[in-house]
Amino acid sequence: MAPRIPSPVDRLVAGVVGLFAVAEEIGERTAAPDRQEAAWWIAAGVAAAVLVLFRRRAPFGVLSAYTIANVAGFLLVADVAAAWQYYTQLLLLFTLLSEVRPRDRRAVTGLAMTGVFVAAMLAASSTAPGWGDVAVAVVMTTVAAGAGIAVRRYRALAVRAAERGELLAREAVSAERARIARELHDIVVHSVSVMTMRTGGVRLMLGQERAPEREILATVEATCREAAEELRLMLNLLRGPESDGTVPIAGLDRLDELVDQVRAAGPTVKTEIHGEPVPLPPALDLSAYRILQEALTNTLKHAGPADVTVTVGYRPRELTLEVVDRGPSGPPPRPGESGYGLVGMRERVAMFGGTLAAGPVPEGGFRVRAVLPV
Repeated sequence: MAPRIPSPVDRLVAGVVGLFAVAEEIGERTAAPDRQEAAWWIAAGVAAAVLVLFRRRAPFGVLSAYTIANVAGFLLVADVAAAWQYYTQLLLLFTLLSEVRPRDRRAVTGLAMTGVFVAAMLAASSTAPGWGDVAVAVVMTTVAAGAGIAVRRYRALAVRAAERGELLAREAVSAERARIARELHDIVVHSVSVMTMRTGGVRLMLGQERAPEREILATVEATCREAAEELRLMLNLLRGPESDGTVPIAGLDRLDELVDQVRAAGPTVKTEIHGEPVPLPPALDLSAYRILQEALTNTLKHAGPADVTVTVGYRPRELTLEVVDRGPSGPPPRPGESGYGLVGMRERVAMFGGTLAAGPVPEGGFRVRAVLPV
């Protein structure tokens, strides 16, 4: 859709056309040495600049008006066309074909009108035009038309690419949120199952004289079993039919296994633990593991067999995770710096109110650092 207000580029192009036309007429640098009524032609050049200014709002209408006015001038005045007249016609043709489809009747009509313009321009010449003049006119017209069609196609490709990128980003976010939801459901089911077993154990420890308490605990136990079953059903729907639900819940206690898997792929991985490890809430423990897993996966994809350092820091009320590789960095941007792996890490960090920083390091390589409140 054409803009309602001319853009700075439109104003610049219109200004250039106007200045070119006025300079050509004042300097008498046209093909006609004794061009008559110069003031009228200067006014025509200014009018052409105004049409160029609003060409994107009505490309077909502007081209039609300009062509009719110039062809009429060629036939009535029989004066040699100035260069600015022909170049403006090509500019308007380019604009039309960059806005409408080549098979649109407006595009076909615009091409036909430009052909009439060129024929009238050559016919108005004081000397009979040669084949070279005709060839130059045809080539320049073809270039302008082809450039307009190419711009429209590339613009359409850019729009489709942007839409596809946005769709992929949304799908990546949705997939990551679904995975986080499945993992959190695993944790909740596990916790509810523990509550059920402990409630049942306490109920069995009570004697018969505590019948009211036993009845309350039995109700709690039954409610926990129902909740766990409903959560399992929901989890199965989220996972799909291919999952058997037997995968153990991951956490930082399995970091060594993760590092061994990465080492098997080639990189040299060093692990550093700062502070005294403390028990973490299951959801936080799982998310911390997944963040490190995704960071190491990105390292394998983009840094190759580089030296990698994994640092886990336990601080009062804070957990820090850092993965630094010594692989390639700097321009051009490394793939994955803004990819979907970071989308998942940001989702997990944001869920706990933490912060995530990712980017190249000055000495070479790439760093991912997450800080999670405990």
